[in-house]
Amino acid sequence: MHLRPRFLALATVGAVICTAGFIPSVSQAAGGSGGSGGEEEKRSYAATHGLTTDDVSSINALNERALTLGRSGKPPVGAAPSAGPSFRAPRSVDDRETPPAEPLDKMPAPYRAYGGRATTVVNNYIRKWQQVYSQRDGKRQQMTEEQREKLSYGCVGITWANSGPYPTNRLAFAYFDENKYRNTLKNTGPQPGETRAEFEGRAAKESFDEEKGFQRAREVASLMNKALEDAHDEGTYIDNLKRELSARDDALLHEDSRSNFFSALRNTPSFKERDGGNHDPSRMKAVIYSKHFWSGQDGWGSSDTRKYGDPDAFRPDRGTGLVDMSRDRNIPRSPAGPGEAWVNFDYGWFGAQTVADADKTVWTHGDHYHAPHGELGPMHVYESKFRNWSAGYADFDRGAYMITFIPKSWNTAPAEVKQGWP
Repeated sequence: MHLRPRFLALATVGAVICTAGFIPSVSQAAGGSGGSGGEEEKRSYAATHGLTTDDVSSINALNERALTLGRSGKPPVGAAPSAGPSFRAPRSVDDRETPPAEPLDKMPAPYRAYGGRATTVVNNYIRKWQQVYSQRDGKRQQMTEEQREKLSYGCVGITWANSGPYPTNRLAFAYFDENKYRNTLKNTGPQPGETRAEFEGRAAKESFDEEKGFQRAREVASLMNKALEDAHDEGTYIDNLKRELSARDDALLHEDSRSNFFSALRNTPSFKERDGGNHDPSRMKAVIYSKHFWSGQDGWGSSDTRKYGDPDAFRPDRGTGLVDMSRDRNIPRSPAGPGEAWVNFDYGWFGAQTVADADKTVWTHGDHYHAPHGELGPMHVYESKFRNWSAGYADFDRGAYMITFIPKSWNTAPAEVKQGWP
């Protein structure tokens, strides 16, 4: 992957860059994200790949523009009225391209596998998707132009194309070790040259355990899928869900009936669509994706929290594991020193894999938007084992695991993902 950072800001308008495509080895990346500290310090995306501060600022502004585009269904400010579909940015200021259609009968080539990650170009991913993930009611489907357009946005595009609606991140789970955090504050202190704010942010970051957060999301998704069975109306689904929660004495049972948890299915667009759920819960299934992001997003808060993290932000409820994502505005980490620059998020798609060992699960994500004739070149798609996915970068101090719903007839979430191909 060849990057030319000095010209990137001029070449990338109206698109999405994601970082997970350039994952360091587990030994490089493990410190803090999954509770396995003591390894080499994680680096930022910019430091790893030589991007300038201006480059990253442009990338983040364009990420936000794309997000607004996907969520609102309205053209971005400055877009021509004839820009086309709601998710398309004007070509005059956008070198992102929709990948071309691939023949339905064309088999994918093998991915390149190395260090817990398999890599391919987006065109080959489309071929694999059509062969493995595309089934609707048992029939393979060719990826539509709209799906390929969504896919072209990079990491969030993969989740977007597989989940249907743009990811809203409403039903999020994580795990925070309160005892570890308190003990760190009580029994240790700032490292040499580290401010108190840096210390507290680092202590909070190291107290999040992504594997346990992922396990909690899987546990809840499993309960939801049991409740969906033979539930042909929303009331029956809710009754079934409460019965499952009660049998396990799960704290989610005591959530308000209007909470994101109990309203999640109702707020899923495909649940209401005739070719989706058609208001029949038994036609839906709960699936999972993940987002990495920065905690210090409060524009009215301390500048230190925006630089070093907000210890109190995006912590899960201790009983339920739910994370309030309403204040997630995709704001990146603020620079603490000259030359620092941070990207604002990363998405990974999991689906409904059933393999029990988290380390053997596979997360699909991308390196950047598709620009085969631009400076960045074609988009690459990655299938990463959980340890690689959860390691992240210094750009992020939070990892949340989201539950959403897709029609049961969709096979964009197979029970097992075979890394690479064949």
